[in-house]
Amino acid sequence: MINKETLKNNIQSYCKVKYGKSLSEAKEYEVFNALSLALLEEVIDDWNCTKKLYHTSKQAYYLSAEYLMGRALGNNLISMGVYNEVKELLDELNIDLNKIEEIEEDAGLGNGGLGRLAACFMDSGATMNLPLQGYGIRYSNGLFNQKIVDGAQVEEIDTWLKYGDPWSIRREDEAVLVDFKDYSVKAVPYDMPIISYASKNINTLRLWQCESLVSFDFDLFNKQEYDKAVKVKNRAEDISRVLYPNDSKTEGKLLRLRQQYFMVSASLKDMVRAHKVLHGTDFKDFGSLHAVQLNDTHPVLAIPEFIRILTDEENVSFDEAVKISRTVFAYTNHTILAEALEKWDVKLIDKLFPRILEIIKEIDKMFIKDLKSKKYTQDQINEFKIIHNRQVRMANLAIYIGFAVNGVAQLHTDILKETELHNWYELYPNKFQNKTNGITPRRWLRLANKELSAYITELLGNDDWVNDLARLKELERFIEDDAVLNKLTEIKKLKKEQLAAYIKETEGTEIDPNSLFDIQIKRLHEYKRQLLNAFYILDLYYRLKENPNMSMPKVTFIFGAKAFPGYVRAKAIVKYIGQIAKLINNDKTIEDKIKVIFVENYRVSYGEKLFPAAEISKQISTAGKEASGTGNMKFMVNGALTFGTYDGANVEIVKEGKEENNFIFGLRVEDIEKIGEDYEAKTYYKENEDLKRVVDSLIDGTFDDGDTGEFEDLYKSLLKEGDTYFLLADFKAFKEAQDKVFEAYKDQKQWAKMSLMNIANSGVFSSDRTIMQYAEEIWGIQKIKA
Repeated sequence: MINKETLKNNIQSYCKVKYGKSLSEAKEYEVFNALSLALLEEVIDDWNCTKKLYHTSKQAYYLSAEYLMGRALGNNLISMGVYNEVKELLDELNIDLNKIEEIEEDAGLGNGGLGRLAACFMDSGATMNLPLQGYGIRYSNGLFNQKIVDGAQVEEIDTWLKYGDPWSIRREDEAVLVDFKDYSVKAVPYDMPIISYASKNINTLRLWQCESLVSFDFDLFNKQEYDKAVKVKNRAEDISRVLYPNDSKTEGKLLRLRQQYFMVSASLKDMVRAHKVLHGTDFKDFGSLHAVQLNDTHPVLAIPEFIRILTDEENVSFDEAVKISRTVFAYTNHTILAEALEKWDVKLIDKLFPRILEIIKEIDKMFIKDLKSKKYTQDQINEFKIIHNRQVRMANLAIYIGFAVNGVAQLHTDILKETELHNWYELYPNKFQNKTNGITPRRWLRLANKELSAYITELLGNDDWVNDLARLKELERFIEDDAVLNKLTEIKKLKKEQLAAYIKETEGTEIDPNSLFDIQIKRLHEYKRQLLNAFYILDLYYRLKENPNMSMPKVTFIFGAKAFPGYVRAKAIVKYIGQIAKLINNDKTIEDKIKVIFVENYRVSYGEKLFPAAEISKQISTAGKEASGTGNMKFMVNGALTFGTYDGANVEIVKEGKEENNFIFGLRVEDIEKIGEDYEAKTYYKENEDLKRVVDSLIDGTFDDGDTGEFEDLYKSLLKEGDTYFLLADFKAFKEAQDKVFEAYKDQKQWAKMSLMNIANSGVFSSDRTIMQYAEEIWGIQKIKA
């Protein structure tokens, strides 16, 4: 509960003090800031109490290069349990809460599934009352804002801070120094409250902003050399300016490496400082008081940095520091793609922090000595070595020192143990665990789909499911209830209408809410196979042109994805989809039976509109390549049916929701293993006329890539480079599965049953379940309720 009169007065006060205006004169972003600050005031005491309480127990720390948080206001109102009260208050003040929510920029702190998972974990950690704190970087300009111009991606600056950041508190007094070989910088923490749902616990996400030790060189300024005067300042601020800067050149690689070290050095100095205040300078029990989870390889420099702090600053012997580190760090592997298992050139590390390189070399010597004592051959040792071919292999360092290693879906973990990291699994079988990813039901159902949430609460008699998603299983008892099935269909239609209205407003394109909404939204990568989806859509269009009376429902294909600025092929795929959309959407002869939309600047807040409206969830990565996926779970909990390969968490989704309620197609991991190097993409191309026609569209002048040669490069990737991701092999099965979708969609009652079965069996995919498994099976931390 909240005192509405007090809140109203506080909103008015913040508006007056911050902007010199009355509430009635304030612009929407000013109301947003005033409201957010008034709500922050409501939770600040609980936040401080939670911090003190957590100091009495073992704590866990999540180190992640990114946190894809999304907007804060709506989610915090839900977590505080005051959404309706605040809406009523603003209604009384003639202020539209929906407009205030929409004015908030998505926090530019993440990109894809890795960052969104971290954000869900923060939410679940707080709601499960766990002493868990996140650490990351406060990127001033995020990743980038995506514009789609003539069907192609154009990157623009992400200005998420343009209206301020009312949900973060700058902690100048807790700033720390981070030292590179060539200069030092100041890391200033900004603390973001992570508000628990239905309890007083407020956890913390601490994000570091990089600043120069001096604002400018006064002497150079006086000499009127203005650019040189601020060079040092700009160089420091670049470190926390952009997430994942382009690293195609050495300077970009050095900046990424600086970012990683900056984050881990600041975070570990902060942990050590807090430890000394509470426990003194005895570090032998550090691991029994602190657990650090490394979210992928980006934070793995934390290991040698921790050892450096203990040995160089705290007078701990090297051997003892290594021993302690083995009790502190655990590593989450998110991929089997070699490109994502980071390797850093020794010369780059030496250039920025030579002491860290010295420590890594000493760890490597220790490891090699251990392997030799176990009678490993030199060839086997080379596979394990941390430093090999003048590169530091970050995953090897993490697995050797870490006390636990986990995959993020059962299939992914099995692949790690059986193939990709099999040698490591044989060496350290007890380190390996599985922790299937999850999503927070607060944001992805309770906030994003208020209509479905309210109906679930009505059916189950209370809203306990919000904190215990397994209770959705009880919905199965309504599987033959026509009234329930009709209501679910009605809610889905409403969410489709809402999405259609939003797309019309923001993209300028009309889509039919009575059509089948078939959605693929995720990071753009070749293995995620947006290109396969595009080929299918083009083939469907050609077939419809040849047979205007073919049996199919009206269908709207929706894409959403950002391609990294330096990833040329990914950007070419965006452009190709844009060309297909232009061809199909402008063809009046097909009477809008097919529509193709590539939504602009896909992000969390857009996802909150897309997931509830989807009827088909496209999850079509090459089997064995997707570690888990979490978008598939967001679709499932909102009642979409999965159209996908037997990959990542799709395997577990089908196990829970049953294969008869979803559409699984294509090669499986074991099929791909059997084919091996014998795969001949050209055979599929030559033997399937429909496939040949769409592939040839890349080079036959059907589409215009602006004379860049990008489409021809895509063609070469399929037919001259071997079709690494088996698009051509899976094309026929894709078509057959889509035919089944169209046939199933004719029976709306049965479709509603399939949808309900997916919702009812999505409970296991709550990040609350995942985070409790981390807490109990890796970190060894206990619930503490404020």
